[in-house]
Amino acid sequence: MSKHFQVLVIGGGTAGIMVSSMLKRKNSSLQIGIIEPTDTHYYQPAWTLVGANTYNYEKTARPMASLIPKGVDWIKEFANKFEPESNKVITKAGLEITYDYLVVAPGLKIDPDMIDGLQDAMDKGIVCSNYTNPKHTWEILKNFKGGTALFTQPATPIKCGGAPQKIMYLADEYFRKVGIRKNTDIVFALPSGSIFGVKIIADTLMNVVDKKDINVRFFHKLVKVDGNKKIAWYEIVKDLSGGGCVTIADGDEASLDRDIQYNYKDVKVTREGDLYGIHFDMMHLAPPQRAPDFILNSPLASETGWVDVNKGTMQHVKYANVFSLGDVSNLPTSKTGAAIRKQAPVVVENISKLIESNVLSGKEYKGYTSCPLVTGYGKMVLAEFDYNQNFEPDPKLKQFPLMIADSSKEHWRLWMLKKYGLPYLYWNKMMKGIEV
Repeated sequence: MSKHFQVLVIGGGTAGIMVSSMLKRKNSSLQIGIIEPTDTHYYQPAWTLVGANTYNYEKTARPMASLIPKGVDWIKEFANKFEPESNKVITKAGLEITYDYLVVAPGLKIDPDMIDGLQDAMDKGIVCSNYTNPKHTWEILKNFKGGTALFTQPATPIKCGGAPQKIMYLADEYFRKVGIRKNTDIVFALPSGSIFGVKIIADTLMNVVDKKDINVRFFHKLVKVDGNKKIAWYEIVKDLSGGGCVTIADGDEASLDRDIQYNYKDVKVTREGDLYGIHFDMMHLAPPQRAPDFILNSPLASETGWVDVNKGTMQHVKYANVFSLGDVSNLPTSKTGAAIRKQAPVVVENISKLIESNVLSGKEYKGYTSCPLVTGYGKMVLAEFDYNQNFEPDPKLKQFPLMIADSSKEHWRLWMLKKYGLPYLYWNKMMKGIEV
């Protein structure tokens, strides 16, 4: 059995639905198919708020059938194999689907197996993640009685790189509210040497960290989690030859040089060979993330495993009728819904122009993305930036009703945008193919 479409879209997430909707708005006669196996579509940016008990989880979910654009054929199957030389996709059930143009946007895969022991510990006991089960995160925060609260992230790319911090700031405020913050050390361990890639935003966040007295441990690459012993094991990935050093005491106890820490806290750290284990009483993490296997092992993938596209046009570097956007592409920008909001119109314009006249539109994506960085209940910073890490706030932020003079600083109106404005725009504009 086989089918053919003018445009075939892989994925019914933010990117796939948005591109399909915009194409249909532009040309209702287009024959479009979406390959998507799941029944439910989630607005995942709200899961941080779910994990902090300030947003209803049920409101983040809608039936996939309600979002598939009218006139678009929904193929409820798993994509399994690409044959771009013959313009063909084969599903796991063996259905062969051919296309004139292909849009690859299945999203990324969360892979706990990339960290030893994480699969056994994930979303069980005192280990949680808003990326997988935000309701479990809230249960852990609610039942936490004090000790070491560890927040961490992997060395892989992740959806919304700022998300591991947001829940940490909310946890800090919740712990203060219930009176256990004085009995708690909050530790943020991350593999990079900076808390955020855009300097003006990093400066703001370091002020937040200072104000909240959070211990930040740089250059910590998470490699193993022992859920039973409550230890997260790290490699120190900084080149320490330039003066920094790791100091190891006699016996099992170890401490790290303060050169790679900020707001040092004397939490329990154990040595095991070259690894350093931080003992925790609760742990929230962003799990490792990568491209799905059918992407990773396909002719569409680059050496890094992501779909290999031109960063401006999002056209595949080898196959001219293939485009990719969103989390699965190798675009050198953050993997966020805000990035997709700017990527989708470019893909749509380029495909439309190719169908019409066999040339690209000339429209290019400049790397825009944004990261809404919640810094507490009722406070948020909005990081907007391009490929070059330039801070580029939307001029609309200064207009009524937001009237934000500087979105690099904490503001309650940005919190309102996060909690109410962005979900509205997502469901009522982006998912309906309306450019915002």
